[in-house]
Amino acid sequence: MKTILVPFDFSEQAANAFEFAKGLAKKKAAHLKLLHVLETPTMTSMNTMGTIDAGPEIDQIYVLELVEKRKQQLADIEAKTNAEGYKFSTKLIFGNPYAGITKEVVDFDANLIVMGSKGSSGIEELLIGSNTEKVVRNAKCPVITIKDRITTDEIKKIVFASDFKDNSIKLVNKLKTLQNTLNAELYFVKINTPSLFENSRVSTKSMEAFIEDHQFENAHFAIYNSGSEEEGIRDYAEDINADMIAMATHGRTGFLHLLSGSIAEDVVNHAKRPVWTFKVK
Repeated sequence: MKTILVPFDFSEQAANAFEFAKGLAKKKAAHLKLLHVLETPTMTSMNTMGTIDAGPEIDQIYVLELVEKRKQQLADIEAKTNAEGYKFSTKLIFGNPYAGITKEVVDFDANLIVMGSKGSSGIEELLIGSNTEKVVRNAKCPVITIKDRITTDEIKKIVFASDFKDNSIKLVNKLKTLQNTLNAELYFVKINTPSLFENSRVSTKSMEAFIEDHQFENAHFAIYNSGSEEEGIRDYAEDINADMIAMATHGRTGFLHLLSGSIAEDVVNHAKRPVWTFKVK
């Protein structure tokens, strides 16, 4: 966790993510980068005759003023940020937010993304999804999504939901890094649903083996019955008053994603707590 990227759109949720990321950067002496992707309005349009018209001059003036405003806002953030024990920088780029974030993750070699999430529902969630969802689905590093204001010191209980059949060493190591960084307890949970029921004895053995094989400390486990996995994860986290939810995502895209959906993305959308996700194959 030496490089932390925070996509920043000046929203309340982005500000909450930034504050949380500052706490992580201080704990890990990391390089924290604030990224703003500016979506500029199209300068040309197609008229009814099928020819291209240049956009009005006022649009160009608006864009130039907006660019200068964002530059000043980022400069003000840099001036106000007391980067004690860690490196801090900002960057302004233009274009599509998701594409810009994805490119910067690679260029910056980000070890972690911390970003705000407003959540989405209904037809917007089904057809479009948010930039946050897309990042969660595809990022090669862990992603922490934040809605409400919370500090790193407030994270004492982390729920990790899984079927415990995936023994990815990469996932285990990332999860351990999260736990150690936040000095938190881990609560492993297997959600039993009517369609994906598993005998309690089998689930218990799987979780015990997972904890023992990977030498997790300060860890607990439970089996939780619910009508759906997403609902069960959120309800269990609420029942034990957890501070964060952690889970793996398989990054399904396209038609397969529309058919099966993603539990991780649903949890990110609807959970009030911070959610840590990591894509595994």
